[in-house]
Amino acid sequence: MSKPVLDVVAGIIWRDGHYLAVRRPDGGPMAGWWEFPGGKVEPGETREQALVREFREELAVTPDEFAYWRDLRHEYDEFSVHLYFFHITKYSGELQSMENQSMAWVDPGRPPVLDFLPADIVIVDALHGARRCPPGVD
Repeated sequence: MSKPVLDVVAGIIWRDGHYLAVRRPDGGPMAGWWEFPGGKVEPGETREQALVREFREELAVTPDEFAYWRDLRHEYDEFSVHLYFFHITKYSGELQSMENQSMAWVDPGRPPVLDFLPADIVIVDALHGARRCPPGVD
């Protein structure tokens, strides 16, 4: 029997050369792990639409300038995720924790210290290995 595959978008939002990490709230699935904000792509929704919707729901901001970066698949015990990562270089609104998640701005020039979800480790390593922001990010 094959595991369900979830299509998920994740945004790497940048401010002053740092990217945003959010901690999954207590009481929910995978509580306590850090991740890039985002969520499941709903039926009939494009990845870009899902990214905008998730950021509005989770953080009360609207991504205004963003670009697809890369995707990856990760196997968990009960399911698989196909993650699509976007760099967000401009957003409107003021960041708010709408789902009681903690937030932290991370300097990619320093060694990572947050416990990211296993599916995100490759991305964290890529961001920190580059030791600089991607093109177009201040």
